[in-house]
Amino acid sequence: MMIFRLFVLPVLSLAGIGLAAWTVRKGDTVTPPTPGLTTPATSPFPTRVSATGVIEAQSRDVALGVARPGLVTALPHDIGSMVEAGALLLQIDDRDAQARLLANKAQLASTEQEIARLRALPRAEDVAPRRATVEQRKAQLADAEKLLALANSVGDPRAVSRENLSQRESAVLVARAALAEAEAQLALVEAGAWQADLDVAAAKRDAAAASVATAQAEVDQLRVLAPFAGKVLQVNVRVGEYAAAGPSADPVVVLGDVSTLHVRADIDEMDVWRLRPDAKARAFVRGNPQLSTDLRFVAIEPLMIPKRSLSGSSREQVDTRVLQVLYAFDPKTLPVQVGQLVDVSIEAIVAPGEGKK
Repeated sequence: MMIFRLFVLPVLSLAGIGLAAWTVRKGDTVTPPTPGLTTPATSPFPTRVSATGVIEAQSRDVALGVARPGLVTALPHDIGSMVEAGALLLQIDDRDAQARLLANKAQLASTEQEIARLRALPRAEDVAPRRATVEQRKAQLADAEKLLALANSVGDPRAVSRENLSQRESAVLVARAALAEAEAQLALVEAGAWQADLDVAAAKRDAAAASVATAQAEVDQLRVLAPFAGKVLQVNVRVGEYAAAGPSADPVVVLGDVSTLHVRADIDEMDVWRLRPDAKARAFVRGNPQLSTDLRFVAIEPLMIPKRSLSGSSREQVDTRVLQVLYAFDPKTLPVQVGQLVDVSIEAIVAPGEGKK
């Protein structure tokens, strides 16, 4: 026990003191900060307004929908394709509409042929028999008149009975009436189509043409065409799927004109007064600030809106309001995609007493 007190306890005490000293020294050592993965962008302007921007197409991202719901039968262009204005982007099953269009075109052709037939009247084949009938009636009238004249020329009234004379007079009247009827029939045929008949046929043709136009419009509504030349940014439907009409969270096709790209920068309401439309601006790619490009001012959207958080939901908002400013740049100068976030630095007005930032 005496040995433990004389030798072991002092050794343990010295060891404890040494451990405490080492621990204190270790705690005083300054650990250098861990370098970040990327270096923050350095603004080229001594006074500036910093903003967050999102890349968008020059035409904005146009969400195309279908006018009539139906089964998708064709998608000629896939995501990333460059299309011309009027190019077919999506086709809805149009077999019923095409059948109605064909029937209406046949009805229109029938009415047009009816108008052509009426305008072609009179036909030579119809006029010749009528003229022959007129000549026949003239001969019959001449014969009846000769017989009546012969009866009247008899000197002795007793040679011809009164009944026979009356019959010959009636025969002349009948022959004259028959001739008048034949001449009227000939005039009717030679006059051609009645204007009222032409008007009725024209009305039927107009109604048939309207039916064709309606059917053609239905066929056209089953085709989604590119309203302008651009790039297919998104396709949310496939061949064989059902495309619904009306507002939807997922448009069938998203199209954008990417010949020139825009940056939509959100300027904090506290910095709006420092903004000048003619000020220089520069965009920096997040993750690699060495990639940057000068921006050209396009427009200011004068309506300030609540600032939206960048969580991905367009419904989330914070209390700050922002002014949205559009800038443009050549897509060849910066390797970015539509929808990508960038950092924007804008040369700003110097506030009184403000130094360099």
